[in-house]
Amino acid sequence: MSDPLPPFDAARRLLFTVAYQMLGSVADAEDTVQDAWLRWSAADRGDVADPRAWLVRTTTRLALDRLTSARARRETYVGPWLPEPLLTGAAPTSPGATATGPDPADEVALGEQVSLALLVVLETLSPAERAVFVLREVFGLPAAEVAAALGRSEAAVRQLAHRAREHVEARRPRFDADRRAHREVTERFLAACVGGDVDALLAALAPGAVLVTDGGGRSKAALRPITGADKVARFLAAVASGGAALPGLRMELADVNGLPGVAAWTDAGPFVAVSLGVADGLVQQVLVVLNPDKLSGLGAGAAPA
Repeated sequence: MSDPLPPFDAARRLLFTVAYQMLGSVADAEDTVQDAWLRWSAADRGDVADPRAWLVRTTTRLALDRLTSARARRETYVGPWLPEPLLTGAAPTSPGATATGPDPADEVALGEQVSLALLVVLETLSPAERAVFVLREVFGLPAAEVAAALGRSEAAVRQLAHRAREHVEARRPRFDADRRAHREVTERFLAACVGGDVDALLAALAPGAVLVTDGGGRSKAALRPITGADKVARFLAAVASGGAALPGLRMELADVNGLPGVAAWTDAGPFVAVSLGVADGLVQQVLVVLNPDKLSGLGAGAAPA
């Protein structure tokens, strides 16, 4: 029997990104890809004409199974639920390890694909719609391949794709795609947060800025979205002030889900990840993940150099 590792390695980043977009969870995506590996290594690969298609199909089905149980758990979640942030650019640590992010060269293209803002919108789709959107709209897989992955007809897949696309377009926030402008705004935002400067934060925020925090009952966070630049600025300044007392706090500009964002670590490990929606040179949306259970995608300890 042929070595199962080379074809799996070739598809691993794709499989992780598919699972991550389906589940909004780094840990669940890694577990899903690991399950796909176990099935692939035990399969009769001599009958598999297209290993990549087989792996995508298997990963999609495993992710759908996990998504059903995950949605039930989210019904009792404390406060707003946000996807797990991913510090992009990380590489697998060993041949059998699961990737935790895209190559740096892929980050610009992946920024829109894995942005927290898009993942929040994908949460409003049905599991089947989400699978079709991810496979068709994000990765451009043929309808026949998606139909095989979901066990549905091509006509049904096209109908699901149309419905999902309309749903996403109607709800997706309109942010600037200019990466340099996004980075410049993020740098101003970070400097204001580090300094606890409310006035500087107000200058970086759009008047109608919205902040959503996810503490999951594990960390202090707002239980409802906060709207308005003044309220958002004061909340962020208070969080920064409280965090300053934590041993070894380090706040860094980092690529969070393919776009410039903010991440922070303490001596105890990851502390917070912040993803920004930027338009017209101002921050329109602030997504803050404080739940320690959701910060594995930031690494275990020190901030990047």
